[in-house]
Order: sequence, then structure tokens, then C-alpha cells
Amino acid sequence: MNFKIATYNANSIRSRITLVQNWLSREHPDVLCIQETKVQDQDFPQEAFTEVGYHIVFRGQKAYSGVAIASLEEPQTVSFGLDSEPKDEPRLITAKIDRVRIVNTYVPQGRSVDSEMFAYKLQWLARLRDYFQHEFSPDEPLIWCGDLNVAPLEIDVHDPKRLAKHVDFHPQVREALERVTQWGLIDVFRRHHPDEPGQYTFWDYRVKGALDRNLGWRVDHIFATPPLAKKSTNAWIDREARAAEKPSDHTFLVAEFSL
Repeated sequence: MNFKIATYNANSIRSRITLVQNWLSREHPDVLCIQETKVQDQDFPQEAFTEVGYHIVFRGQKAYSGVAIASLEEPQTVSFGLDSEPKDEPRLITAKIDRVRIVNTYVPQGRSVDSEMFAYKLQWLARLRDYFQHEFSPDEPLIWCGDLNVAPLEIDVHDPKRLAKHVDFHPQVREALERVTQWGLIDVFRRHHPDEPGQYTFWDYRVKGALDRNLGWRVDHIFATPPLAKKSTNAWIDREARAAEKPSDHTFLVAEFSL
């Protein structure tokens, strides 16, 4: 059985809904995890997903954050937020689909290193590590994915020296991510592309010619527990979707498994 999952920061699902519908119809993944939906639940474009054959569960708020999971199979055991306060429900959603537990997160960005939000980002990642410890086992099939707002390696940013103190590449946040993955999670993209530089999922709108010049970041990720990671058959980034009409500043990251 093949299992295909993708993650995508939409940067407003209502602005990106046609692009998402077209992508789902073309690629037909079993699961699409979405972040930064930026919409209150009562205004979420739910029918747009059912039109193309997908179930959809979501939790959001106006103007920022928000997460959703679209799936061909009806999701089971859906929950929102961490198991500690503040739960930050529009940042985390979990579900069980095709015997795989899925944790979709939109990790806080952090704003600036000297801000309270950066400290909160580090705390949030530490609490997420505890959440994995309390709720799951690294021996079961589990995927953690989303916009994690962390580039783990020097090859995951276009200018590691200049960006060394950025909130998404700072040594402290990279260490915080590593502590989460040490629980028992493997970077599926790097399992298939271990040494390839220039492989990015985000190109900043504010940087002129960022996509053409490939001035990007790899901050969107799909991690899997070892029993599932060893069954991964492919992982790839859909760069073309970033060049589509009215794109997000992120693009789709995809992983495929043989279950």
C-alpha cells in the first residue's frame, strides 16, 4: 500500500484555495497538512475540499496561525493543541489516518532573538518534545510535519553566515529542534537527499527575485518515526507551485511511503 503525505504553509487558505484544489486534483495525496490558514472556523472553505474528494478537519483564528488536515480517508482521534497550557490550538492538530498518527504543527516564528516571542518559540518546542513523550511512542508509525520555522542545517539556508542569528536559524532554535527529533524522529527529505544544497520550501516575498535566484530556506519538514521512515520511498519539493499564479511564499513538501 502506498501512502503519500504533503505539507503546505498556505499563508491564507482562502487566498490559495484554487491553487490547493488544483494541486490535490493533480497529485492526489492521501493527506495534506496545511498551516497558516488565517481564517476563523466558521469561514473556513470546507466545501472546496469536499468538492475534490477530501475530508477536512481544522482549527483557526482570524488573520494569523491556523492548521488543517485534508485526507482521502476520514480522520480518526482528532485533537487540537498541546497537552499543557497554553494549548495554542490553532498551531497543532493531530489525527490518525490509515493507521498512521499525524501531528501537524505551525511552530511560532519568534520575531527577533531578543523578543519574548523567541523565548516562547524555544519553550513551545520543549513542550512539544514533552507532548511526544507523553502521548506517543517512537516505535509506532507517526509523522510530524508542518512549517516548523527552523532550518536545521547550513545547507538548508541560502546564506548561513549572514543568517546565523536569525530566529529560524539561530543555534538555540536548531538545538531545540534537535532535542525534539532525538525523541525518535527522522528527517524524511534528508533521508533521500542527504547532502543536496539549495533544496528549499520557502522564498520570502520581500526579497526581490528570491525564487529565480533561489534565495530560500528549508523550514517546512516531514519527520517520521524509525519504523515508518524506513518505509519511505521518496521525498520531494514542488518548486513549480511556488511559481504558480497567486502563490504562497512556501511550497508543497511531499513524502511517499510503502506501508
